[in-house]
Amino acid sequence: MFKDNAVKLGICPIGWTNDDIPELGKENTFEQCVSEMALAGFQGTEVGNKYPKDTKDLKKALELRQMEVASAWFSSFLTTRPYEETEMAFIDHRDFLHEMGAKVIVVSEQGHSIQKEDVPLFEDKPHFSEQEWDLLAKGLERLGDRAQDKGMEIVFHHHMGTGVQTKEEIDKLMQMTDENKVSLLFDTGHLYLSGEDPLDVLKLHLPRIKHVHLKDVRDPVAEQVRNENLTFLDGVRRGMFTVPGNGDIDFSSVFETLAHLDYRGWMLVEAEQDPAKANPLEYAIIARNYIREKAGV
Repeated sequence: MFKDNAVKLGICPIGWTNDDIPELGKENTFEQCVSEMALAGFQGTEVGNKYPKDTKDLKKALELRQMEVASAWFSSFLTTRPYEETEMAFIDHRDFLHEMGAKVIVVSEQGHSIQKEDVPLFEDKPHFSEQEWDLLAKGLERLGDRAQDKGMEIVFHHHMGTGVQTKEEIDKLMQMTDENKVSLLFDTGHLYLSGEDPLDVLKLHLPRIKHVHLKDVRDPVAEQVRNENLTFLDGVRRGMFTVPGNGDIDFSSVFETLAHLDYRGWMLVEAEQDPAKANPLEYAIIARNYIREKAGV
């Protein structure tokens, strides 16, 4: 299906230990996390808070397991704080990822985000003013320039509970930014949960999609979150997200479209769950087998 060496497969550490809800997986170590990723058959990872901050230590641990770093999350606050504050933190983040050999930097705008707040996920989604949209677009382009200083690219992560969540908002951001400076991360789970057809975004924006997150959704839990006015983190605790092959998204068309349109880059399984309820190694193997079956990689 995919051309030879077109894609690399990775998995995010959030199924082992949750950076936003530290009690989830607090007993799981970095070493267990990356060892089980490799055991399940993945070749890459994004970086979590338990990962070594020293690049030499991290490189050694990953090389022992024949793993590499695909990217890492960066929170921007371009709509709510001075640009210089975001850029200073971004440069440190960029330099760390560059040293680790990553080619893309995941950026998510957290100005006004409710994903960590005690407010209903489906009721209180933030919306940007036109001034904030302008700050976001111009700020992202400047971060894109700083990434290119190191031969890297930023990939913007649309996300539930933020000002860039829906297809309409993604379309607007893509229209407002230079395609040579701002690329896009495609996340199946966040689009599906927002009520969008992920394929619509994929087909329209694939030339700018440089990073993919494979996240599945359990519809019954998502309905609980909606009907009971629960928060994003409530949904995580209840199991709203899961790995591909264990939820309600049909990934066959996603893989077919990515392959047909010649996507090249990382595809990373990302499913924040409570590891006490969803054994991380077991679910990593479920995802790896499903991707092998449906995508042929």
